[in-house]
Amino acid sequence: MRTQCKGIIAVSIALVLAACGNVSHDVAKNGQGAGELVWPATDSVTPMHKGGTFPNLANLRRVRAGLNKQQLADLIGYPHFSEGVWGVREWNYVFNFRKPDTDEVTVCEYKVLFDDTRLARSFYWKPESCAAMLETAKPVAQTNEAPVVAPRVLSADALFAFDKAELSLTGRASLDALAVELRGRGEKLRAVNIAGYTDRLGNDAYNHELSLRRADAVKAYLEGRGVLGEHISTEGFGASHPVKDCPDSARAQLITCLAPNRRVEVQIDSVK
Repeated sequence: MRTQCKGIIAVSIALVLAACGNVSHDVAKNGQGAGELVWPATDSVTPMHKGGTFPNLANLRRVRAGLNKQQLADLIGYPHFSEGVWGVREWNYVFNFRKPDTDEVTVCEYKVLFDDTRLARSFYWKPESCAAMLETAKPVAQTNEAPVVAPRVLSADALFAFDKAELSLTGRASLDALAVELRGRGEKLRAVNIAGYTDRLGNDAYNHELSLRRADAVKAYLEGRGVLGEHISTEGFGASHPVKDCPDSARAQLITCLAPNRRVEVQIDSVK
């Protein structure tokens, strides 16, 4: 009987790890979006994830494009639903966040899309305002000054097509939550600085122009969503200040490796 039970458990685990199909429709080969993002019902999580989990925020902040599935699982665990693990192009989670000094809990859904090589490429929150849960604030002395908050880092690949400065549909959707957050700060919002960065491919002059055009495109979109333009400034830094070094290799492989350097950083200055 014990041997039979072990066999059943092994088969069950194999079925969970196998591809049961994506929830979203037509996930792009490069993992940068889908024909339709679909969110599973939160009450359909696997039994061990019932009610969602409280993630390790430090690990969640380390999630970035280019991680493989094992690396992602090491940081935030395996997906909370039965869509599968190894063969699928999408993982979904239900995360709980407790508000400081209260017992109030915010429930958020988190989605990761993978490219056709099974590397994480794009990330989504439902509701989109949950992205603000990852903000980090440095402790300051008891003053009236606002705490220094780390800049919000947005993947340029998630906002734009490669080598382009026009926002994609997925990019526009990802900025909607930021616009809602900035509008919600009202008169407390003092300034927003948007800095664009590229990878090292191409010449310096072109990269500087592209990074600035991307920063300007983000500003224009936020203005169109009701954020006062007088609060927003833009800068383009081209390929300077890379966050990842990559050895020379085949172009497609090099483009993938350099993805973290293609980014837009949003620094928000706001009073309490």
